[in-house]
Amino acid sequence: MTEQNSNRIGILGGTFDPIHIGHLDAAAAAKQALDLEEILFVPANKPPHRQIHPQASSSHRSTLVELAINEHKDYRISDVELRQETPSYTARTLQSLHSSGWKAEQLFFILGADAFSQIMTWHDYPRVLSDSNFVVIERHGITLDPIIKCHPELSARISSLPCKTNALNETRIFLVKAITKSVSSTEIRNLLTKGLSIDGLVPEPVAQHIHTYSLYKKVDRPHGKKGKEGKNR
Repeated sequence: MTEQNSNRIGILGGTFDPIHIGHLDAAAAAKQALDLEEILFVPANKPPHRQIHPQASSSHRSTLVELAINEHKDYRISDVELRQETPSYTARTLQSLHSSGWKAEQLFFILGADAFSQIMTWHDYPRVLSDSNFVVIERHGITLDPIIKCHPELSARISSLPCKTNALNETRIFLVKAITKSVSSTEIRNLLTKGLSIDGLVPEPVAQHIHTYSLYKKVDRPHGKKGKEGKNR
């Protein structure tokens, strides 16, 4: 990780199952809007918001991220959550970065408006809002307006752009309007399961790795493994 000083780093966490162009678009938009020195990609080991485990292994998902960001000199990957056996709570990740010397005001956690709308359900809310700045990507008509109406206390934290200074003395919420690729990891997995193309949805090296290792392909169940009405017992 980059040596701590007055740097401002963006943090993009996620399952990345798989990473796609939309993730990279969000990172680029946040980096440009807030003049971030680097973006740290943090793959989750056990995402607390998902009822099922990621389909690809941690090793494959980490490799996919590395392949996706390889040509971006200011993008890095962190295994801080992959090394944990406990659920990958954002609050714990941010506290780990604090222990490494980063101040809350130097951290900029990047996420979409749809994800931020659920922040009241996050572990250690509302303290987590003081552990980092939050960069909320508003896209495709998805904004924070509904959540702010329901939780007006959040509006006091929202700051306008540009904010290209290191003089922050408290954490804030920054809204970034961006044009990002309309795609989800779920959509990509579904396309692959059906044997359809994912061209243009993920970086080419990511697509090559997925195809080389037959990731996300449909697995036919052996005969006799189903219970009554085709349901697993």
